[in-house]
Amino acid sequence: MSAAAPSIPGVATDVAAPTAVGAAAAGQLEVRQLDIADSATARRWDEFVRGCASATFFHLSGWQRIISRQFKHRCFFLYAERDGRIEGVLPLAQVKSRLFGHALVSLPFAVYGGVAADSAEAADHLEQRAQSLCKTLDPDHLEFRNVQRRHEDWPHQDLYVTFRKEILEDEEANMLAIPRKQRAMVRKGIKNELKAEIDRDVSRFFALYADNVHRHGTPAMPKRYFQALLDEFGDAAEVLIVSSPQGQPLSGVLSFYFRDEVLPYYAGDAVAARDLAANDFKYWELMRRACARGLKVFDYGRSKQGTGSYSFKKNWGFEPTPLHYEYCLYRRDSVPQNNPSNAKYQLMIKAWRKLPIAVANWLGPHIVRSLG
Repeated sequence: MSAAAPSIPGVATDVAAPTAVGAAAAGQLEVRQLDIADSATARRWDEFVRGCASATFFHLSGWQRIISRQFKHRCFFLYAERDGRIEGVLPLAQVKSRLFGHALVSLPFAVYGGVAADSAEAADHLEQRAQSLCKTLDPDHLEFRNVQRRHEDWPHQDLYVTFRKEILEDEEANMLAIPRKQRAMVRKGIKNELKAEIDRDVSRFFALYADNVHRHGTPAMPKRYFQALLDEFGDAAEVLIVSSPQGQPLSGVLSFYFRDEVLPYYAGDAVAARDLAANDFKYWELMRRACARGLKVFDYGRSKQGTGSYSFKKNWGFEPTPLHYEYCLYRRDSVPQNNPSNAKYQLMIKAWRKLPIAVANWLGPHIVRSLG
């Protein structure tokens, strides 16, 4: 049996030191909590994540620092350990909001999450500890953003899909794998002599991103968050900017790199980008560079079914794969729908579009931190 759950909610700081009850017997599985200041354990955590088939970029320990510092959410990054060897991890964060409710989530601001484990025993112990936490934290619900379904009897969210595709070894083969209509758009961007470059500063990217989400009526992440991602993940996070021949920024994307995959994650486009095909050129340039680096998978990320981004990725020849977000409901009767597709937010979205962008960029971080 695992040790009893430690009294984590009583810890004064956002993250607690690794905790277990009593001395672990040889061969006994213990669930502990990561202290991100413990660099040796954080390294062991990340070594496990990089080697675990079910783990993703969003299971890396650095997300604890990002979420706790940038959004002030309390983090509970749990790991299961036996005889000094980590067998599973479960990153969790508590999101509390008067508007959007109270949840324990794995993981907010991430498209993937839940348990990553080498054994069923480790996975079960981690989930049991998460549910024990909920008895003390008293959230409305517990949410696991799984790639694969784990609990057929749990309520689940079927709104989201992910798009992943193999990167071929030859650049021209990747070009020809793009369906004809979108391939023509890529070639249009090339013909327009668009330029792509890596940017270690987020200023140009943020201007494109913030303008883009404002036009869609949704709040923007704070600029400091994007810089924190580059600082935290180093070479594993990268901004690509596409500009006109005259140097005008048209389109940008912040991507993550994990194992042999590239994940374009945050993006933004100027209004002028459409006529110049800068958006298609941007993703082609990212794919081309990933091919040159020897990467194997292009993860186009999450989209809601029936949206423009869903259709765009389908038009690139990517097939959707359902994501299996699962929920334990404690103080609510149904799965939460905190997304722009929810009809009750339509008036808010219309009003947001009318705000001056400077006001929206100031107010947005106070709202988006609670969305997760």
